[in-house]
Amino acid sequence: MSNNIYGRGAAILKDGTSLDVKTGSWKNRTPVHSKEKCKNCMLCVPYCPEGCIYQKDSILTNIDLDYCKGCGICAKVCPFKAIEMKDSKEEI
Repeated sequence: MSNNIYGRGAAILKDGTSLDVKTGSWKNRTPVHSKEKCKNCMLCVPYCPEGCIYQKDSILTNIDLDYCKGCGICAKVCPFKAIEMKDSKEEI
């Protein structure tokens, strides 16, 4: 057995590499934001594990689908049902 910790997989050798890989194509479900239902409570922002929900001046501006993995946490925590998860194959 090797003592080389880098040969065991899942080793992160340098920081900041997540921006190099657009992982959004992995998802089966896509978040769809309704500006009409949204009250800009921003509860979704800290719960997004990928940090791909953007806001400016306390207004939700964008969900970066290039990095969103479709976990649906944002839709679950939204008290106003302003984010709905749709199948990625559906017309969005």
